[in-house]
Amino acid sequence: MRKQNSSFNTKFISEAGSELINSDYFGFVELDKYACYVIADGINDTMDCEAAKLAIQSVILKFQENPSISKNGIKSYLKEANREFLKVDSKIRLKASITVVVSNYEKIRYGHLGNTRFRLYRGGLLKKESEDMSLADDIIKEDRLSKDVISRHEERNNLYSYLGKEKNFKPFISKKIKLLDGDIIALYTRGIWENLEQSEINEVFEEATNDAEELLNNVEDLILSKQPQQLENYTFVVIFADKVFKDPERKKKIKKAIKISLIILIVILIISIILYILHIRKVRRIETLNLAYENTIEYIQDNNYIRAKEECNKALEVSEKLRDKEKTQDLNNYLKLIETTIIADEELENGEYKEAQISYSNAKARAKFADNVNIDYIERKLEETKGYLNVYDYINLGDTLKELKDYENSEKKYLEAKNLASDLYFNEGKEKAITSLEELYSEWEKEKEEDEKEQKDKSEKELTALEIVKQGDESFKNGDYEGARLYYTNAIEKYTEMEDLVKIEFLQSKLMSIDQKIVENEQKVQLAQEYERLAIDFQAENNLLEAKKQYLLAKKIYTELEKDDKIAEITSLIEMLDLEIEQENKKLQEELNNKQENNNETETESISQNDNKEVKSKDILLD
Repeated sequence: MRKQNSSFNTKFISEAGSELINSDYFGFVELDKYACYVIADGINDTMDCEAAKLAIQSVILKFQENPSISKNGIKSYLKEANREFLKVDSKIRLKASITVVVSNYEKIRYGHLGNTRFRLYRGGLLKKESEDMSLADDIIKEDRLSKDVISRHEERNNLYSYLGKEKNFKPFISKKIKLLDGDIIALYTRGIWENLEQSEINEVFEEATNDAEELLNNVEDLILSKQPQQLENYTFVVIFADKVFKDPERKKKIKKAIKISLIILIVILIISIILYILHIRKVRRIETLNLAYENTIEYIQDNNYIRAKEECNKALEVSEKLRDKEKTQDLNNYLKLIETTIIADEELENGEYKEAQISYSNAKARAKFADNVNIDYIERKLEETKGYLNVYDYINLGDTLKELKDYENSEKKYLEAKNLASDLYFNEGKEKAITSLEELYSEWEKEKEEDEKEQKDKSEKELTALEIVKQGDESFKNGDYEGARLYYTNAIEKYTEMEDLVKIEFLQSKLMSIDQKIVENEQKVQLAQEYERLAIDFQAENNLLEAKKQYLLAKKIYTELEKDDKIAEITSLIEMLDLEIEQENKKLQEELNNKQENNNETETESISQNDNKEVKSKDILLD
């Protein structure tokens, strides 16, 4: 019914100009409820005609499948055309500028890509126009130049949006434009706007009549009259909206709309009153919330955590009703901080200092999420708690040192605990430190008395032990090693009772020396006995001098060992040997004298016999 009750007259011219092939293309279809008008201008040099034709066909076919004047509908037509371009298997990708106009015979909406033009004229004047999608248009806008300059600008065909683009495909889709009787829609390609200025085209429409053919002829005559050296393909389309569709039920619809509007107005009024009441209630709740929130912070700053908790719970209840998530979160953080601080204060008051320290540390961590509102109070309480713990640490350390009998250092720790407790006005800790000091002094005094008594006993034992050691040293000096051993062993027993390890070790070294001396003496005795045995053997062989030598060696050893009985025995044996040696010497002297006399007689006889032999020898020589 819309098409039948409206009158749209569409005329166009499309020529190749100076080119051999016309790469422009225009097509349209008018259905009962909707009409679609499409103009395309191929961009490539070789396949321009095919590109424009494919663009028109794709849009028209997609429109016929789903006629619509909606933004998404027109965008889907252009996307379908773009997909068809990308499907084409060619070394050179297809590209084209395109403008689509869809009408319901009452309104229009257009979408475009590239530099084809859309214009709407009303009463001979320009009402709407499309924007050029080229770098030249951006430059002209930036430099604030006349739009006519674009027709001669070197970047006029440098497009940032067109059919055939793989990425960032963004067509422009206009709002709905209401048509009036007598409106004229114009679509044209670059062959027109590159050769005619905008003002010239506007003049043609200012003088236009109801004859579409006449208007097209005037535009074409104007182009040809300029006689351009190179005339691009040009296409010019005009759509005369002689009669726009008018809804016959419009008045009924208006009355119905008025009734609906009144009902809606009444509903809105009622809702507004309700909303106003709710708003007033909300405002009051917000005021209550803000007041309770501020009171919470003030009570926290005054360290009145009981009242702070009451105000915080009140504020939290209101914020939950208001569904203020941010405020509820903040108040929950404040509430956790308040509750943790209250627990810490109670633990501190009850003397649970370690637990209080942990709770204050937790409160300090929670304070970070509550704007550190009571951080000074918490840090002060932490220091106070730390001081209390230090007092008890000093007392405990003093107790440990007291058990170890280190009374001086124990006293220092108790005094440090007492002084620190005084500085902190910690009466409980101070009294505990004083009590510990009194107990220390009592125990210390008893320990001193016991030490003095023990020291006295020890001194007496040491004197006794020293006397025994002296006796042992005397025996050792006199060579009485067994006696010295007995004394030293007795002294070791005394020092063992006194736990004097140094003296025990010293005496044990003396015992070792005694053992070594005894072994050495035994070896010397054995050696002296060996000398005696050798002396007896030499004496038996009548080697008296060697025997005496062995006895002298044995006597020397016995002299070193101070064995008087053996010295006397050996001396007696040596004296007896001296007598035997003396007798033997006398006997040998007599034998030597007798032998000497015999030797003298023998020498005399020998001399006479020698003289006779010499005479005989001389005679023989003479012969």
